[in-house]
Amino acid sequence: MNNYSTDDVRRLAREHKVKFIRLQFTDIFGVLKNVAITVEQLDKALKNELMFDGSSIEGFVRIEESDMYLYPDPNTFVIFPWERQDGAVARLICDIYNPDGTPFEGDPRYVLRRAIREAAELGYTMYVGPEAEFFLFHVDEDGRPTTHTHDRAGYFDLAPVDLGEQARRDMILTLEQLGFEIEASHHEVAPGQHEIDFKYDDALDVADKIVTFKSVVRTVAQRHGLHATFMPKPLFGVAGSGMHLNQSLMRDGQNAFFDPAAENQLSAECLHYIGGLIRHARAMAAILNPTVNSYKRLVAGYEAPAYIAWSSRNRSPLIRIPAKRGMSTRIELRSPDPSCNPYLALAVCLQAGLDGIKNSIAPPPPCDRNIYTMSEAERLDLHIELLPENLREALLELKESALMRQALGEHVYHRYLEAKGIEWERYRAQVHAWELDEYLTKF
Repeated sequence: MNNYSTDDVRRLAREHKVKFIRLQFTDIFGVLKNVAITVEQLDKALKNELMFDGSSIEGFVRIEESDMYLYPDPNTFVIFPWERQDGAVARLICDIYNPDGTPFEGDPRYVLRRAIREAAELGYTMYVGPEAEFFLFHVDEDGRPTTHTHDRAGYFDLAPVDLGEQARRDMILTLEQLGFEIEASHHEVAPGQHEIDFKYDDALDVADKIVTFKSVVRTVAQRHGLHATFMPKPLFGVAGSGMHLNQSLMRDGQNAFFDPAAENQLSAECLHYIGGLIRHARAMAAILNPTVNSYKRLVAGYEAPAYIAWSSRNRSPLIRIPAKRGMSTRIELRSPDPSCNPYLALAVCLQAGLDGIKNSIAPPPPCDRNIYTMSEAERLDLHIELLPENLREALLELKESALMRQALGEHVYHRYLEAKGIEWERYRAQVHAWELDEYLTKF
């Protein structure tokens, strides 16, 4: 993360001849919003004097309480590497404040900040490494996205079968110019599917980077005549796109999940953190897998977790423990998908893990067998639960969770449930292509 002051931002803007600045934030669903200003308004913005209409943003406020203030975070200042004839374009991510100078409780960034503060009070700092997958599709002659893939490649394949390799290369170069440290990139299992992994960092910085990452991937894809989508399951019969979240806690400069003297070298805090994630896994699902389409990915057979268990040996459970130890000790939560709001996702994960630590929640025994091949009776014997099978089931779990209500705050909790409930009802009432194919000529 950068360590910029407001004076640093002013200086960099002058040195790089910045003409426009995008003030960015997300709605409660993680959709990126922009308020564009000229450099002449930068000083006013850095003094937290710019307002916007919050009633126009999904999940924010009602029209009678619409004035909101943008507080730019100087640490998020970057200059976009694509050139413009009329001057450079920069970006600042903002926190949202009320007119009385208090943080807006409906701001997803504030929800994460609050969770981070609670962790700090216990002596912990959360670090996260995301693994975001996406598809690259052709567009039609009018520029509209299709679901036609650009290649016939598979896992780790290269050109000439991976025709998106050049686009992915340009995405990486652009991300690096924006300060990302790219650790790996490769073609994923499904045709047209890709993954770019960047280095772990503290939770707030990573949430900001995920939002930026998705914007850059879409922009670069468009410049290559392709459409990038983070939709979890755009194609039937192939793997969907996940966003595994590798998580660890640091304390006094050391990895709190590592204990060289413990079994498997996992500390009690690590095990209790796992216990918290497992206990609250079903309630977190509506945040980590927030769309109707998310649950088309969470089915057996496509390497996505459908069962609530953990292991250090196989990839079928919800939580996997990668082999590296020491400072690299971490847990990998495999259920989240890239349609989630990263601020809310990291906040609920952290709060669930801290609940496990504070209440010494022991996880069940690890399951080192392939859960996909187990019978239902075998899973019942091992007390392995299913994740919710659809958005409605997930919303019911969220509604009943006191911890998730606390983690999200009253504003986000109620607005999120209301909006997603409407989304489910719209889906439920729709007649889908499968129904027509299955029933139209049969009855």
